[in-house]
Amino acid sequence: MVSGNTDGSQMGNSCEEETYILRVHKKEPTLVQPAIETKNGLYYLSNLDQNIAVTVQTIYCFKSQDRSNEQVFDTLRESLSKVLVDFYPLACRLTISTEGKLIVDCTGEGAVFVEAEAECNLGTIGDITKPDPSMLGTLVYNIPGAKNILEIPPLVAQVTKFKCGGFVLGLAMNHCMFDGIGAMEFVNSWAETARGKTRLIPPFSDRTILKPRDPLSVNFPHNEFTELDDLSNSSTNLYQEEALLYQSFHFSQERLNDIKTVAMQDGTLEKCTTFEALAAFVWRARSDALGFDQNQRTKLLFAVDGRSRLKPPLPKQYFGNGIVLTNSICKVSELLRNPLSYAVGLVQQAIKMVTDDYIRSAVDYFEMTRLRPSLASTLLITTWSRLDFHSTDFGWGEPLQSGPVTLPEKEVTLFLSNGKEKKSVNVLLGLPSSAMERFKELMEI
Repeated sequence: MVSGNTDGSQMGNSCEEETYILRVHKKEPTLVQPAIETKNGLYYLSNLDQNIAVTVQTIYCFKSQDRSNEQVFDTLRESLSKVLVDFYPLACRLTISTEGKLIVDCTGEGAVFVEAEAECNLGTIGDITKPDPSMLGTLVYNIPGAKNILEIPPLVAQVTKFKCGGFVLGLAMNHCMFDGIGAMEFVNSWAETARGKTRLIPPFSDRTILKPRDPLSVNFPHNEFTELDDLSNSSTNLYQEEALLYQSFHFSQERLNDIKTVAMQDGTLEKCTTFEALAAFVWRARSDALGFDQNQRTKLLFAVDGRSRLKPPLPKQYFGNGIVLTNSICKVSELLRNPLSYAVGLVQQAIKMVTDDYIRSAVDYFEMTRLRPSLASTLLITTWSRLDFHSTDFGWGEPLQSGPVTLPEKEVTLFLSNGKEKKSVNVLLGLPSSAMERFKELMEI
């Protein structure tokens, strides 16, 4: 790891004709260990953790306050050390168990922590709801030479000071450690610790409560793992021939209500939630924009929170993935020629399918097959719109803005809240340039 690393990337500013270069000087990474000795040995990861072992990068932007940012490095490092006592697996390393599955080796060697300084003011990074991954990527630390997730610690934190007094916390965390709810629980616990507060209820760390059944029992078809035949070579070629563009689309409460009205207008549906309507709407538009063959089967994948659906429910402070992927598959011709209510109905069926028995069947299915969900001809929707990113306060107030640096796979679309507006949604996705133009047109309909 080289000291004094400088990363540069270009960013266009829509208000001016200039092009900015975001230069970030990074010091040599250090390791932050738990404040006291924690458990060692191997820490079990459930089969729900195994399915989504990807690194998720997010940033939190804090403006200058009366409190000096001179203290920010020490404050965040010291509070991280304290919070890692309860969240000790984050200070460890991933390895492969004798069963050939991911497991945590509790070495306690520490989370990676990087101090950095930018040569500009915080305002230079602009609106992160319209992300430039090459630019925002300078605000998180990537382990040099890492070839796979086993070589990347579960938690990597970079704190970047800006000339104006503001700073950015950039996090790279492995999804196998927790889902969005668990991640926010950790980040907010860290923030409260930085403010001198102590959470009274520690995380529930025993993931063996989601062990496979004995004997294994697969009672459902788990089509989330099904590999769909690719009849749409044109759409595949688009990703190879054209630049991948990222765009965020804002859906106001009024616009979301309009989509729900369209979904309900033929009388097919008794009711319809915002998520169901928006997921169906985006699934249809993306399939159209990518020019899928009409006979192509397309899959919609999305996560359902299984915490309350399990019997008994997972403990409230469960530290791990409590979500399960559900799915719907249909021909593109059926998706596009039928009214929106048809696609909404498919989404509703996929949600209704998720019961205690379905979740445990999915756990057992993975144990039998060791398959990962296939993303061929698939849209994978991840919903962050209900996660409270915007209340995270390390002592410098709530973040000006926060969100993802990029999307982990080209098939992933994120539903995000629009700042503190809980009833509106930003839809973030990446598409080849020509498909993005078509998708923009469909968003205006």
